[in-house]
Amino acid sequence: MNTLKITTILSIAILAFGCNRQVTRVSPDQQIDLSGRWNDTDSKLVAEEMIQDVTNRPWHSEFRLKEDKKPTVIVGYVQNKSSEHIEAETFIKDIERQFINTGFVRVVSNSEFREKLREERADQGEYASPETQAKWGKELGADFMMFGLITAVTDSYKREKVVNYKVNLELTNIETNEKVWLGDKEIKKFIKN
Repeated sequence: MNTLKITTILSIAILAFGCNRQVTRVSPDQQIDLSGRWNDTDSKLVAEEMIQDVTNRPWHSEFRLKEDKKPTVIVGYVQNKSSEHIEAETFIKDIERQFINTGFVRVVSNSEFREKLREERADQGEYASPETQAKWGKELGADFMMFGLITAVTDSYKREKVVNYKVNLELTNIETNEKVWLGDKEIKKFIKN
């Protein structure tokens, strides 16, 4: 009986204190860093700075002069080698968005999404009217592919720590395997408890 009373009192206390949660809507552009870990702001800032750098390097103008067209890029795999869970797909989407928004390159879907598009095209071939079907053999081939790596080094002492995130990206010519651009961006965070 005594254990039942204690359990009941604890349950009521947890419910009472748990009901004080407050949620406020904020702008998606507002920088909020609660944990000190990699977050949406880091992803957007790194993507913006790195795409600004890659599109202003010589490979771009050299390609435009030689080929007389915008280069077509595919953003491939970005590997997370940090000890944190970093959603690489979100970072890849930030990179693609920045690439497209520059207007300097064309971006094509990666292999996973191309497969889905091909399935849709096959379905259209069977079920859509001939005048509205997407045609086979019209895909845009990529000239360059971007790969990347995210790492983090943590240094801590007592109740303080510093986390240094480093993102390395490289752009490679698909036909020649020549690396035409290498970029890196670091974000360092000091966290004090």
